[in-house]
Amino acid sequence: MSLDGSACRIGIVAARYNPELVEALVSQVRGYLIAARVPEQAIEVWRVPGSNEIPVAVSAMLCRGEFDAVVALGVIIRGGTIHYEVIAQSSAIALHDAAMTAGVPVINGIVVAENAQQAHDRCLGEVNRGAEFAWAALEMAVLKRSKFPRN
Repeated sequence: MSLDGSACRIGIVAARYNPELVEALVSQVRGYLIAARVPEQAIEVWRVPGSNEIPVAVSAMLCRGEFDAVVALGVIIRGGTIHYEVIAQSSAIALHDAAMTAGVPVINGIVVAENAQQAHDRCLGEVNRGAEFAWAALEMAVLKRSKFPRN
């Protein structure tokens, strides 16, 4: 499906933790959005320390009321404790709550992996996960602009 993003404004909140992997996702998202005619100046990227900090930045971005959709990008890799599960689950719930509260689509692009190889494959492998996240954001942004009630 071809989407025209020329009228859309998309926010991206990206973690700085696991920088090589997250930067690949950011690049993939931006590339897809620009190819779909979202103007470069209509794509705003905010950086945060890690995936745990993404939801509060997404909420702040949504409070501005300027975005048709927001993409949250991070990479969480299983370690020796359940910490990764806590961060992954709480971030997912917080992103969902932020989207529902604001009435603005939020795409959870936080990759949760069992190990470093799996994370690498998901962020730098053959499947372009960033493009998938961008496509979902753009499809929801277009839907929001055409069908959601105006505030």
